Amino acid sequence: MQELKNQVCPVCHKKEMTLIEDVKEIPHFGNCFIMSMTCENCKYHTSDVEVENNKGPCQITFVAKGDKDMKVRVVKSGQAEVSVPTLRMKVSSGPGSVGYVSNVEGVLKRFKGVIENERDNAEDPDTRKAAKNLLKKLWKVECGDAEVKIVIKDPTGNSVILSDKAEVKKVRG
Repeated sequence: MQELKNQVCPVCHKKEMTLIEDVKEIPHFGNCFIMSMTCENCKYHTSDVEVENNKGPCQITFVAKGDKDMKVRVVKSGQAEVSVPTLRMKVSSGPGSVGYVSNVEGVLKRFKGVIENERDNAEDPDTRKAAKNLLKKLWKVECGDAEVKIVIKDPTGNSVILSDKAEVKKVRG
């Protein structure tokens, strides 16, 4: 593990940023580079996980319904796009996109946070109403009364949803 202290923070510009980089051997993935940046001054934090090997473009589809499916492990590479068609939402890859390890519930919470922010900050009443309707859909999913589809498109093939119910297709790059 390599740790660099007293680096310049890109947000507050103080020399209180700590950079950490580590390499771990992780089952199913091989060597993974784990990186993080944390500023002691402004509390800015970001992290990423990158896999050493590129397995080729793929699309992973998973339909979740019920408590058991909410606990299914999800690994998203920094290059992957995650979408929830039911909510008509997606998080694209690109600058600022990070990899993470979570579960289905955690992925949905990320989308829920965006929708709640839209509901609370939109000036347009129609936008607020649409956000409230999406939150109702998510609430039904959380209660186990509705299912939700999650789709991950990954040009590196390094993302995964660890379930026998996950459908993985190789796609063209």
